[in-house]
Amino acid sequence: MNRKPRRSAGATACLAGAVLVTVIAALTGCSQVAPAEPLDTTTPGSGAPTAIPGDGRVDPVGSPAVIASGLDAPWSILRLPDGSTLISERDTTRVRELLPDGSLRDAGSVSGAQPGGEGGLLGLAYLAGSAGSEAAAGWAGWVYAYFTTSADNRIMRMPLLGQAGGHTLGDPEPVLDGIPRAGNHNGGRLGFGPDGLLYASVGDAGNSANAQDPNSLSGKILRMTPTGGVPVDNPFGSLVYSLGHRNPQGLAWDSRGRLWASEFGQNTWDELNLIRAGGNYGWPNVEGQAGNPEYIDPVQEWATDAASPSGIAIVQDTLFMTGLRGARLWSVDVSTEDSSTVAPTAWFVNIYGRLRDVVPGPGGTLWFVSNNTDGRGRPTAGDDRLYQVPLQTQEGSRG
Repeated sequence: MNRKPRRSAGATACLAGAVLVTVIAALTGCSQVAPAEPLDTTTPGSGAPTAIPGDGRVDPVGSPAVIASGLDAPWSILRLPDGSTLISERDTTRVRELLPDGSLRDAGSVSGAQPGGEGGLLGLAYLAGSAGSEAAAGWAGWVYAYFTTSADNRIMRMPLLGQAGGHTLGDPEPVLDGIPRAGNHNGGRLGFGPDGLLYASVGDAGNSANAQDPNSLSGKILRMTPTGGVPVDNPFGSLVYSLGHRNPQGLAWDSRGRLWASEFGQNTWDELNLIRAGGNYGWPNVEGQAGNPEYIDPVQEWATDAASPSGIAIVQDTLFMTGLRGARLWSVDVSTEDSSTVAPTAWFVNIYGRLRDVVPGPGGTLWFVSNNTDGRGRPTAGDDRLYQVPLQTQEGSRG
């Protein structure tokens, strides 16, 4: 990948403007949209994400609406095939279910999770069950959870019981344990790829040297079978799929089945990486686009005060990335062969505070969740909140 010139912090970050600003597309290429006042709760949509008319980049349109509030350090949004939504709370270790009126109920908790620092109950993922014994037993799939214990980070799965609006979680089964833990850099995102395998993003747990050690699970993206086994085509004959990561917290696949990951940098550059099997992404030897042929450069980089990225989602090959310290939502067109040539766009800059996760919503919308109650934000009454914003295709935005 050719190295492109670095952008200065002023070129990657937008200053918060007046409250009623809609789109700023000048030199910075950033956008701001003011929230509706007051921030009323609206009834969330249900059903699976739907295609958006047109063929081009998709952008948020208008002001996001609050569809749930009162969340406590939410970390992962999991939309289910039956239209229900589960949200993990890092510090309470609860899994909350979103109801049609915007209220929340407890679907269960992860008793083994031990919050502390950046650890606790983190990513969630879902895998549908078979049409056999699972359905006969009254459940249709598994909810997977990545969480921190007193000794390690672990992945387990729980049967999803009941119907939408009344889901509960059954007895857990272990999938993987022994992932190094620390007060920070725990990674924690889960996702099932187009190949039906489970991927997990794992931080370096504060020991940067382990990121370059293929025998360590730290500083890696892992790939495993639904029960934690090693796929036969994994590049190192282990669970390790890629290495050289500092603290990746976002995973998503585009229309070509390519895996993308967001990653916290240290002091200089946060990253968006296109993940290749066996790829080495350089940490701790390089940070950002170093142009070193021994490592794979990120496709995009941001100054840490403009991003500190966590969850990502892809809608019709537009990638959306949440920013914690950056307090904004970034979008990147990943439909081109070289997305490093496409300038990213910032949305909702310094309006909703720290943003943790984003997913495709129903009816051509995008959902994202704030994270102002995580100990580093400045929560206001009602934080944290789940937001919904419509998406619209920008015709002619792709060649």
